[in-house]
Amino acid sequence: MNTPASRSLLGRSPMEWLSSLPVFILLLLTLIIGTGEMVHGQLLRLGESMFGDPSAQVQYFMLRAEPTKPECDANVDIDAELARQSAAPTGGGDDIDDLFGDKPAADPAMMRKSIEQAREICRLKHELYTKVAERQTPQVKIYRTIETSFFGLFQIGTENRPLILLLMVAISAITTTLGFHHIGIRTGHYTRDYIAQTWSQVAACGLLLLSCVRYYQILQASGGAIEGEILHFVWIGLFSVLLLINLWRVVRMPKSPNGEGEWSTALLSVPLYANMAIIAGVYFLIEGHEAGLAIYISQMMALPSIFMNLALFIWAGMLLKQSRIVDLVLDVIRPWNLSPQLLTYLILIGASYGTAYTGASGIFVIAAGGVIYHEIRASGGTKQFALAATAMSGSLGVVLRPCLLIVLIAALNKQVTTNGLYHWGFYVFLTTSTLFFIVSQLLRTERAAIESPRVAIPAMFAKMVPVLPYAAVAVVIVFIYEFGLDTKLNEITAPTIVPVMLMLILVFDKVLNKGKSELTPDYASHRQEGVEKSVRYATTETISHVGALLSLMMLSLAIGGVIERSDVMHLFPQVFDSHWTAMVFLVLVMVFLGMVMDPFGAAVLVSGTLAPVAYANGIDPLHFWMMVLVAFELGYLTPPVALNQLLTRQVIGEDEVSGADAEVRHLGFFRRYERWILPLIVMATGLSLVAFGPLAVQDFPVLAPLVDWLPHPPQ
Repeated sequence: MNTPASRSLLGRSPMEWLSSLPVFILLLLTLIIGTGEMVHGQLLRLGESMFGDPSAQVQYFMLRAEPTKPECDANVDIDAELARQSAAPTGGGDDIDDLFGDKPAADPAMMRKSIEQAREICRLKHELYTKVAERQTPQVKIYRTIETSFFGLFQIGTENRPLILLLMVAISAITTTLGFHHIGIRTGHYTRDYIAQTWSQVAACGLLLLSCVRYYQILQASGGAIEGEILHFVWIGLFSVLLLINLWRVVRMPKSPNGEGEWSTALLSVPLYANMAIIAGVYFLIEGHEAGLAIYISQMMALPSIFMNLALFIWAGMLLKQSRIVDLVLDVIRPWNLSPQLLTYLILIGASYGTAYTGASGIFVIAAGGVIYHEIRASGGTKQFALAATAMSGSLGVVLRPCLLIVLIAALNKQVTTNGLYHWGFYVFLTTSTLFFIVSQLLRTERAAIESPRVAIPAMFAKMVPVLPYAAVAVVIVFIYEFGLDTKLNEITAPTIVPVMLMLILVFDKVLNKGKSELTPDYASHRQEGVEKSVRYATTETISHVGALLSLMMLSLAIGGVIERSDVMHLFPQVFDSHWTAMVFLVLVMVFLGMVMDPFGAAVLVSGTLAPVAYANGIDPLHFWMMVLVAFELGYLTPPVALNQLLTRQVIGEDEVSGADAEVRHLGFFRRYERWILPLIVMATGLSLVAFGPLAVQDFPVLAPLVDWLPHPPQ
């Protein structure tokens, strides 16, 4: 890692102490919270098996605290108690009771039966107390002290997930701002670029700070207790610091060695989050709703696990980049001498399942985009082709099991089920992945020459040997979680298990290859020697990506609020003359939403506004949501925003992308813009098939037999 020579304390720069270390601790704390829930569940099961006594009907949860002796009398004299209750005065009731007149005299037989039942219940309580007290052994007390202490520790973390997330966001956003790493349509190069970035962020942070202060004042004026009050202080502190940073830059504006630049292009350098904050903030001010901006960005705190999982997946991707595991896996394929296009197709198939676990294409591009780009380049692919494949590496898998976005859609819409969405999602995946293969093969300029199986197969098996130890580490970790902690690897547990797995694989890799720097290829010069340097470098990379992406997702929630409150969707017809016209309208709107909103926020917005329009126009709910998912992905690849293209540039580096554009500047139109056009051709064609294919099958009898070609999901 290239770091300044002026490290001041224990070989670490101030930024590493104030940014990398705290975020590393917060990431570890997030992992501990997730794993703690699994471990505590096993501690309870172990306690039950060790100290529970089914024959005496004593369970471990009864032994987790000192028993309290019942106060009732198990040997009460029934006749004496019956006489006492019969002699008790019946009057003295309140006025409401008097409205119903005098109470009838109690039946002595019923009173006796009631007393007998109460005595029996009391006897059972005393009996249970005796059993529990007898089993309060020293072993039980030691074990429950460990178990309850562990529960208390991870419960504190669980109850403070929003605070942990907000601290992570705050540190990452401040670090990203200091490093000019926020996502914009183009990266700043010139002095005017930095001026535009700085002033736009002054306006954005000023609006955000004003909104947060007003929101807190409104809550104070309500007179009730403010839930999560410390969160409001952190929000206010975050935007105060960001505002001060940018005001300081106004006073001491950075000068670029590249010159002044042009104002027309400088505006393209404005961070997208700042544009969103200004648009939403001005709208809410005009509406007289100063707290609106703060209310909508605070929705992040309602689902902290989703955004914390996002950070964990990005960290896992950065850890993956530091290991040789991807090199070794692709070495198994290389003996076949596959063309870059065919190899890329196989890589994208594997990447699709990675996307399914991360839940969104943009997250996967950040987490694994760098690895994919370098591997395609190492196989002989051009820079333009590698950039195109990297940008759409996460676009194919959002329809596959166990994508969390589909779980969210099914939770918000009772018309669809995860089973149905995953079933048809697989066929959508086959469609888009096949389209990529066809298009890439049509556009290749060199003849493919696949190696003979007699040569490739022995070499492939030889290359499998170095992979086996890494595979064994992964299998052991999955085995420990599944059988030791009774936790399978799925969409819920993947954010916890995958980072742990990649961390241990990284440790194994660095220990196994210590001192073997010749094993690192030229395109992987970012890899560090030693475990500590590798983890530190991966964490530092994670911070800038988390800060940039979460800032963008946070403000996309505010844009969703603007769209929702402005009722702009109601300006369009609710019922169209045909479902073809309705589908055209919905496709265009979904692509637009994909350009300006994150997938989770967009799914919530669509569920409440546009989904009813689709259903009212006779569009099948499953068909509609498959179209929505593909349209979102096309939106993330479509200029002028093209979020996944911007994220690709974020992880690959501006210099590499500029170099890729420069080397094809003399070629034809397609080759100059291949990284933009190739993903658009694939996803636009796929969207057309997904959106209008089912309508054609429904409307044209000649196509009706196609309905029986594909199996339907089991009910």
